[in-house]
This record gives sequence, C-alpha cells and structure tokens, in this order.
Amino acid sequence: MKTAIRTLLLLLMFAAPSTGMAAAPRKFTIVLDAGHGGKDPGALGTKGREKDINLAVALAVGRLIEQNMADVSVVYTRKTDIFVELDERANIANKAKADLFLSIHTNAVAGKTQHRGTETYTLGMHRAADNLEVAKRENSAIMLESNYAQRYEGFDPKSAESYIIFEFMQDRNMEQSVKMATMLQQQFRSAGRPDKGVHQAGFLVLRETSMPSCLIELGYITTQAEETFLTSNAGVTQLAQAIYAAIKKYKETHHTK
Repeated sequence: MKTAIRTLLLLLMFAAPSTGMAAAPRKFTIVLDAGHGGKDPGALGTKGREKDINLAVALAVGRLIEQNMADVSVVYTRKTDIFVELDERANIANKAKADLFLSIHTNAVAGKTQHRGTETYTLGMHRAADNLEVAKRENSAIMLESNYAQRYEGFDPKSAESYIIFEFMQDRNMEQSVKMATMLQQQFRSAGRPDKGVHQAGFLVLRETSMPSCLIELGYITTQAEETFLTSNAGVTQLAQAIYAAIKKYKETHHTK
C-alpha cells in the first residue's frame, strides 16, 4: 500500500506544472486583410479586378512570413474569394489580439488621367480632397452589407459630412501606425515603385482595430501599365517582398513586449 501511495505522489508531482518554468513567449501576430472580395470586386481595370490583386498579394506576403519568420503568426481576413464585412475584418484582428493589421487595396482614378505609384494610409482626418476620395471609394463596400446604416451608426460613405468624426478620433496607435506606414513606403521605393507617400484618411476598416494599422494602395488599376504590373506574377512578387521586408523591419525595431 505504501509503495502504491509513493508511486501516486510521484506521478502527481511530475504531472503538476512547475512554477519555475517560464511560459512560452506569445508569437507576434499580424493580420493580413485582402480588401473587397466575393460580390464586391473593388476597382476594375480593363482585365483585372482589385479583389483578385489584393488577395494574390496578401497570400504572397503570408507565405513569405510563414516560410521565414517562425516567431510570427499570420491571420487572414480571407484566403479565398469571399465577401467579408468591414467591421468583421476589424473583429478578426481584435479577437486574434493582433500586433499589426495591414489592409491591402488597389487604387483607381476615374477619367483618362494616368497615375502611378504606391501609397499607405493610417487612420485620421483627410487633409486633402484626394485622400477623401480614396476613403469614399474603399468605404463604399459597406453598401453591399445588410443593415449597414445601423451597423455603422448612420455613416454615409458618400457624404463628406460623415467623415468629420475622424477629426475627433484619438488613435492611441497612431505613432506606431505611422512608423509602419513609413517603413512600407521606404520598401516600396527601394523596390522601384513611385512613392506617393504616407497619408491619413477616414477608413472604416481601420476605425475599430485596437492595434497599429495601415491601409496600402498598391497601385492604379486604371492606368494600363500599372494594371499590367499589378496583375503579373512578377508584380505580385515584388509588392509582396516589399511588404514582407517592412513587416520584418518593424518587428525588429519597434515591437516590444
């Protein structure tokens, strides 16, 4: 009987967690958000669709991280051609307790004007008419959602007055978001992309996130040369490598636990 008791005590001792053992460090978590999808094609070119470009680049970035950064966890808001509401994209990031949120998009300009280049946005009040137009176009995706007026508290993506709320929003992650955006633009510039700078605008997809967040406009699908680049394997690879390099640099220099 005594032997059986001693054996049971030993088993319990080794089964119990050791208070001296440190818990495994939590992985740095990044959410990659491929804009639009499903019934929402986003901006259209002569042959390409924004939703497809966004997804191709997001998946390519994710593969680079998964292959080269073992201490980073990647979460996708979508990995296929499905429609995801803007507020749900933020919910996914918040539930994952993400350290960084990147929403990937493709730009467009109406008319015959030719534009080229990549730009990155953080949440804030638009300071230029062009920034407002970009935000209006991206936010218009909510009109494909059911009960969008109730879900977004009467926000009208087409009305300039609706964007006044962003002037009063204090984003506690603004400093880190701007640092990430700046690194992204540096990497795009190094990759040979025309640098259209870092801007602020009222993007709903960034409004509810609780971590540093950026929205990337990869290029202009309405410019033929840009569309050819954006829809090519070489273009997707080049853009993904630039985003990956910025993520790696951000994590190494600005992320602390």
